[in-house]
Amino acid sequence: MPDRRRIGCFLLLALLAVAAWFGWREYQRLVREEPELFPWTPLSLSDPIGAFTGRKLAALGDNPARCQALLEEIGSNDRTAAPRRPAEAACGYANAVELRPAGKDALRYTPTKLVTACPVAAALVLWERDVVQPAAERLLGERVASVDHYGSYSCRRLNGRGEGGFSEHATANALDVAGFRLASGRRISVLGDWNDGGRDAAFLHAARDGACDLFATVLSPDYNAAHADHLHFDQAVRGATGWRGCR
Repeated sequence: MPDRRRIGCFLLLALLAVAAWFGWREYQRLVREEPELFPWTPLSLSDPIGAFTGRKLAALGDNPARCQALLEEIGSNDRTAAPRRPAEAACGYANAVELRPAGKDALRYTPTKLVTACPVAAALVLWERDVVQPAAERLLGERVASVDHYGSYSCRRLNGRGEGGFSEHATANALDVAGFRLASGRRISVLGDWNDGGRDAAFLHAARDGACDLFATVLSPDYNAAHADHLHFDQAVRGATGWRGCR
């Protein structure tokens, strides 16, 4: 009987060792082939969007050199913007980029010469590629040609108040999207189409929902009346486990 127990224990240990070996092999494969599934793998803008992509993007605010390198790795046409240092110390930026379309068919931002903080620009790359264009083709049958916006940089406090904390717009770490122009020339606006109940509204909601996986804060008309005419995206740095807003 003792021998049978020893043999049984040996077989159990052998099975556990084999399972662990296969588990480790599978883990290594996933890290190699699907790094977006893990919080500790480096961010690449070539990877699909994963559960931890948004936090990795927001963390780029603490590593501007890495953010610029990520844009360069994918051949982005965005260029480093000149630093902006206004009299108000809480405003301005030193590591922003000017968004430039890469080719005649690339999505454009209107007005042009849009400057945003690098983490916002990096998130927009994924938002355009994996959220906006797939949703437009699926729901509208055509691609988006340009995004209409209300700007990124604005030296002001939260909600335009005269006191209190400063908005993420004060450092160009935010963008307000007003609408989209399709390849056919047709325009879809947040103000006019958010609640129309049709395909245009479905597209706007999909654009908002997908942004929630990429930006630290996403606010829409569902949040309050102040956002009735735009989608607000920002990359507020709140730490590795800080809260994220999606409304």
